[in-house]
Amino acid sequence: MTACTSPQNAPSQEEVLYQVSTIDALLAGDFDGEVTYGDVRKQGDFGIGTFNGLDGEMIQLDGEVFKIRSDGNVYPVPDSTRTPFAAVTYFEADTVLSLSGPLSFEELFVLIDSLISTENIFYAIKITGEFEYVKARSVPRQSKPYQPMIEIVKTQPTFEFQNVRGTLMGFRTPPFMKGLNVPGYHMHFITEDRKRGGHVLASTIEQATLSIDYTSAFHMVLPNSGSFGQIDLTQDKQAELEKVEK
Repeated sequence: MTACTSPQNAPSQEEVLYQVSTIDALLAGDFDGEVTYGDVRKQGDFGIGTFNGLDGEMIQLDGEVFKIRSDGNVYPVPDSTRTPFAAVTYFEADTVLSLSGPLSFEELFVLIDSLISTENIFYAIKITGEFEYVKARSVPRQSKPYQPMIEIVKTQPTFEFQNVRGTLMGFRTPPFMKGLNVPGYHMHFITEDRKRGGHVLASTIEQATLSIDYTSAFHMVLPNSGSFGQIDLTQDKQAELEKVEK
């Protein structure tokens, strides 16, 4: 017996998380991708990722793509810029909630966990408002031969923002995505004036609006050239990922 999905039952493009490559490939030092941000923009208006050579953290918000370099400053991103890893979707909130703080990074995640009914789909998360504190990082552009991420983050620059308005955003990814994406929460931050930001390590919310978009479909594009084909992706890198993310 052959099963098929009829077109009317297929998820719309707005309900798909589109991803370039895997998180384990990035951890292993595969920092040169083929996909341009011009192509990424066609797959969503909201997301996070990085750039070839690991040249900063990426935020896509309201369709615009931003690069946050190791100085913590935000730079424009031409469509020709390439990425080794990115995850984007079309953001349309399914749940909206007002938040009153102080609410820590960990308390935020506990709250979101209480609002969702299953861990087995993707959630795009956007928190916009006033933050008492944000600690973020962005690594400097790398040169070949590339080192694994676990070595690079040992000297990562970090930035602290206090009493700042901005957007904390990212994804909550299912546990079964281990090796492909970051299981659990992966969040980036950008200030309201679009001048500063980074990969978030800690935060305290003062007053903000939480919006959650439920996403049940997943589409991945893997590199078909470069070093990706030679990487050993059979190893469990979860312990490395924990250190890199925190």
